[in-house]
Amino acid sequence: QLQLVESGGGLVQPGGSLRLSCAASRYTLAYYAIAWFRQAPGKEREGVSCISSSGDTTNYADSVKGRFTLSRDNAKNTVYLQMNSLKPEDTAVYICAAGHWEGYNDYCPRNPSADFDSWGQGTQVTVSS
Repeated sequence: QLQLVESGGGLVQPGGSLRLSCAASRYTLAYYAIAWFRQAPGKEREGVSCISSSGDTTNYADSVKGRFTLSRDNAKNTVYLQMNSLKPEDTAVYICAAGHWEGYNDYCPRNPSADFDSWGQGTQVTVSS
């Protein structure tokens, strides 16, 4: 099965930036839609962003729109989540998930209940002074 590994999390001051990576092993990531989710303590998992397998479709939660950018580098088998203008409310464990839906190259759910094939282990992002 596809294995995903997140990296790039850490501690950053409000207004700062981080770039998270979601890297795949064994299988090429080019065939998968990749979504980022986040989960803060005591809260439900929230869909942050999703990029389709084609890379032509992206969507973002209203809370991060204009601040976060999702992109993919198929040559490196990696998807990146660039996070700018970070706020304390962005503090959470960030998790990437991969899904493949045959014939739906532009399908990109931001629903944690969607039938994703693989999930990463998560990386902690803490935004604090």
